[in-house]
Amino acid sequence: MPSWSRAAVALIAIVAAAVIAKLVDRWMARRQLAPEAVTRYRVLRRSVMVAIVAFGILSALLVIPSVRAVAGGVLASTAIVALIVGFAAQSTLSNFVAGLFIAFAQPLRLGDRVTVADEEGVVEEIGLTYTFIRTRGGDRVIVPNSKLASDTIRNSTIVSREKVAQITVQVPLDRDLAQVVDLLRSETDADVSVTALDGAATVTVRAPAADAAAAERLASDLRIRAHARLREAGVLP
Repeated sequence: MPSWSRAAVALIAIVAAAVIAKLVDRWMARRQLAPEAVTRYRVLRRSVMVAIVAFGILSALLVIPSVRAVAGGVLASTAIVALIVGFAAQSTLSNFVAGLFIAFAQPLRLGDRVTVADEEGVVEEIGLTYTFIRTRGGDRVIVPNSKLASDTIRNSTIVSREKVAQITVQVPLDRDLAQVVDLLRSETDADVSVTALDGAATVTVRAPAADAAAAERLASDLRIRAHARLREAGVLP
């Protein structure tokens, strides 16, 4: 086969791979996903695109005998392959692996408000190797994924649904506060502590709740039970 024919076949293979990658990406982009799945799915889409293009380029190179011989020699040399992989792992490959970690572990997600290295902003894009954060001033901070995977990130968006129901009870200072604390603990089965001694003793009762609505209901119940128990014991009039 003439050299120009091989070159044409190689070019066609590369173009075909690029077209297929674009079509696959468009097909995958049509899926409607939950917000928590968008980040990992976008990274998956880009990984698939890179894999298809890489396969097309490799197929194109194998068409050319001289390049195929060189590629075969390089692949046969495990020492050279290990050197290349080791070198790449220090930069590009480490960022790529970190990007996969971010996509599946999700310490941050698209749309999250985060603080990284004293820079606060909204996660705008998570790429294969870099993440783009838009600051309040409209600037884009470009952070390598390996840095995000190794540094401390403060995420102001990911919060726990669990809340704490908290009430306070004012008790005269001439009462036995230790007895009051024991009474409330036995009645409410919650965390009870004396938090202030200013005119009257402030006794704080805290109990975990599933969410904000449950915390509000539990706080009301704690007030009723605490008031009834302390009146029964003669602590409150």
